[in-house]
Amino acid sequence: MNYLPGTASLIQEVDKKLLVVLRDGRTLIGFLRSIDQFANLVLHRTIERIHVGKKYGDIPRGIFVVRGENVVLLGEIDLDNEEKLPLEQVSIDDILEMQREEQLARHEDEERKRKALIERGLTPPNVDPIQEEFL
Repeated sequence: MNYLPGTASLIQEVDKKLLVVLRDGRTLIGFLRSIDQFANLVLHRTIERIHVGKKYGDIPRGIFVVRGENVVLLGEIDLDNEEKLPLEQVSIDDILEMQREEQLARHEDEERKRKALIERGLTPPNVDPIQEEFL
């Protein structure tokens, strides 16, 4: 068994196409070119993939440096099955508009829930009770 401990195990992934999910929710796909002891990554020919429902769009990003503490998930892309996605690719403008609409709908839903909780005399999560009177 050729197991390398810690970030050294990433050495086996150099020059492979990887999918990286970041803490802020972004999804990057690119070729791993370099790593260090802190699991900082250098991705080459990187795209940012945005998913909305069953559609996705790719935004070219080029060379991307990712701080290791921001990586949530990292996995190798299966090049044989990469083109067999059950998703529809759309233009960058279309996916950004769909993403904006989805975020706006989510924000409106959260605001509606927050107001309903306040009407019932409950404190919504992540709200400072001192600032509640100013809402």
